[in-house]
Amino acid sequence: MAYTTLVPITEVCEHIDDPAWLIIDARFSLADPSLGRRNYLESHVAGAMYAHLDQDLSSPVIKGTTGRHPLPDTTRAIEVFSSWGIPSDGQVVVYDDLGGALAAVRVWWMLRWLGFMNVAVLDGGWQHWLKANYPVRSGAEVREAGPFSAVPRPGLVVTTEEVDQLRLDPAWRVLDARGADRYRGENETIDPVAGHIPGAISAPYAGNLQPDGTFRPVEQLRARYQRLLGDIPGERAIVYCGSGVTSIHNILAMLHAGLGEARLYAGSWSEWITNPSRPIAR
Repeated sequence: MAYTTLVPITEVCEHIDDPAWLIIDARFSLADPSLGRRNYLESHVAGAMYAHLDQDLSSPVIKGTTGRHPLPDTTRAIEVFSSWGIPSDGQVVVYDDLGGALAAVRVWWMLRWLGFMNVAVLDGGWQHWLKANYPVRSGAEVREAGPFSAVPRPGLVVTTEEVDQLRLDPAWRVLDARGADRYRGENETIDPVAGHIPGAISAPYAGNLQPDGTFRPVEQLRARYQRLLGDIPGERAIVYCGSGVTSIHNILAMLHAGLGEARLYAGSWSEWITNPSRPIAR
């Protein structure tokens, strides 16, 4: 059985020594970009490789043009995935310590973006793995590299220009995955301009999670997004956040709920505000 959205920790533990399974630790801190790797070296799921949001999953920021975490080009992404030895017919599992909401969903989405579907986020993440007392190791893991065969799916990404057009189209829905206070422009602590893209609807990614950090049941997720989308299919939803990372949590939740695969505005709010002529709402 292939997992393509979420995978329980019990299932991963059963495959901890399976060479056809690859586990990726994607813990990361925006406040301290080196913290995730330090935590990984101290202790991680046995056998897991490490993915760094800035170094492995993003391209360099171009001031005044890009958002804070631009997507790498496909050539760079293929190099990274090849270095990890992605099993061509196997299973990839990704985790972090934020309910999957940071670099874990970025790895999940990027693999799908390049045509690899057997990838899932560990439901409950690092905290639940520790709580279950499942195997951990310290130090860096080594895995044999292997060629990664990509089949890019460029239609999963929308540009700033497309967002500017589609936000006014009643056949589309734009969802803002940041906290409601940032959406309203009341508490912007990361980006230099507060507010949201006019026409976007507030859909904080935290609403996908239960208090223990696992995802809400499918029926609850489906009801949540049906309220947000109305009669708009998931394929015509566009998600964004501050830098195009945590918004993917909403793509995962919608797909897991059987509502289709939404599109990502990868530049997100931090790219939108690079041009002062673009409208903002508060």
